[in-house]
Amino acid sequence: MEAFLISTGIVALAEMGDKTQLLALVLAARFRKPWPIVAGILVATLANHAAAGAVGAWIQTQMGPSLLRIVLGISFLAMAGWMLIPDKLDDDEADKAPRFGVFGTTLVLFFLAEIGDKTQIATVMLAARYEAGLAWVVGGTTLGMMLANAPVVWLGEKVTKLVPIRAVHIVSAVVFAGLGIAALISA
Repeated sequence: MEAFLISTGIVALAEMGDKTQLLALVLAARFRKPWPIVAGILVATLANHAAAGAVGAWIQTQMGPSLLRIVLGISFLAMAGWMLIPDKLDDDEADKAPRFGVFGTTLVLFFLAEIGDKTQIATVMLAARYEAGLAWVVGGTTLGMMLANAPVVWLGEKVTKLVPIRAVHIVSAVVFAGLGIAALISA
């Protein structure tokens, strides 16, 4: 359960102001059909984070416990620094034609935008950290994505204006730094 709760919290915080959250806002404004957008986000996130979790679980089997803790500690500290760099949505991501309908367009754009994103990297690291909890990590990171993105789809720009994104990024950075220091101390 710890893996689920930590994964949910970290990804929900990391996703605030992230390019995929901005993409969710753009898709909501463009299509004005929240249900297929939210469904596309859910399916894309499950697929992306399941793959990322599998990579993290594989990494965990390839390293000894001490080396893994050091790598995770350094990775979490690097993620803390990355959290302080705001994301911007690439203009071409939002201008794709809805060839596959609202659901399909959301699924493809969200899946592609999430590749190499902070939350995907966090999922890899969390899956490596919680070796016995892969399903909990993927479930938690997916829930975190949905907690951050579904309200944006339904409530639009109001949500992003109510939440101080910079403060959320700082809190996320502190959480990642704490995890990194804890991993390094335990090594």
